[in-house]
Amino acid sequence: MTHHNHISLGRAVIEEEIAALKKLPERLDEQFSAACEAILHCKGRIIVTGMGKSGHIGNKIAATLASTGTPAFAVHPGEASHGDLGMITEDDVVIALSNSGQSEEILAILPVIKRLGIKLISFTGEPNSELAQASDFHLNIAVDKEACPLNLAPTSSTTTTLVMGDALAIALLEARGFTADDFARSHPGGRLGKRLLVRVNDLMHTGNAIPKVTADVSLEQAILEITGKGLGITAIVTEHDTLEGVFTDGDLRRTFEKGIDLKTAIIREIMTTRYTSISANALAVDALNQMEKLSITALPVISDDSQLIGIIHMHDLLKAGIA
Repeated sequence: MTHHNHISLGRAVIEEEIAALKKLPERLDEQFSAACEAILHCKGRIIVTGMGKSGHIGNKIAATLASTGTPAFAVHPGEASHGDLGMITEDDVVIALSNSGQSEEILAILPVIKRLGIKLISFTGEPNSELAQASDFHLNIAVDKEACPLNLAPTSSTTTTLVMGDALAIALLEARGFTADDFARSHPGGRLGKRLLVRVNDLMHTGNAIPKVTADVSLEQAILEITGKGLGITAIVTEHDTLEGVFTDGDLRRTFEKGIDLKTAIIREIMTTRYTSISANALAVDALNQMEKLSITALPVISDDSQLIGIIHMHDLLKAGIA
């Protein structure tokens, strides 16, 4: 087989699955809307179940629902018949996935679901199947054929199932008014969660770790402060810690270029007064954006009355996984 044939076959699979997806939007009807309403009014959890490849897709659908404001978890239908049905209560809603609509393991637990009066939503490719007919709401994920040349391996059908699950999850997200902050609270360990949750005051240097001098000190003393605190910057403050300016490594290089004597120069004469600062309550990612925009590596953190309360450095953002 040539390299060209590999590419051609790969493209054929993708095109076949795209063709299947293009037929999916027209299948969303009142059943889809009613399924959304049933989930929105659910007092318990959403239980997603499926066998084989449908089960793998079900795990992802349950995870997407849970991370977007709809509490959900997946249950293996085979294990459900051997005790895991105890996880399901009458307050829950069940989403059952089966392309054929005839998965024996799912059909075996239908009597219990019905006896508990649990709402049942099914995703199948066969509207006349036993599972579809037993459901309160049926979502059609039928495909003309699988992308597999043998028309056997679940490919197009699992893709349409996954996308239908995404459509359901995002429709519910919108209906609940789910926000970026809500998303971050369920993803605190990930980079996205950190960017949406971590604030400047969580990372900034405070107290004795803040490099600062008053405006009447010599340039030599300011350099010692910059070197000692290791942040490449010193803040220039009044005796009451009101921020007046900053002096950075970059300012120092420019000072040398001008031939200014570091032993006699007073920091007031050469400090940068048009500085950029940030609030302690700002998101750390906002500090990152400011640093990147201005090509700087540190920002003074000030209170509402311009009091210096901290310094945040690019290294702090990198260490926290914000950058």
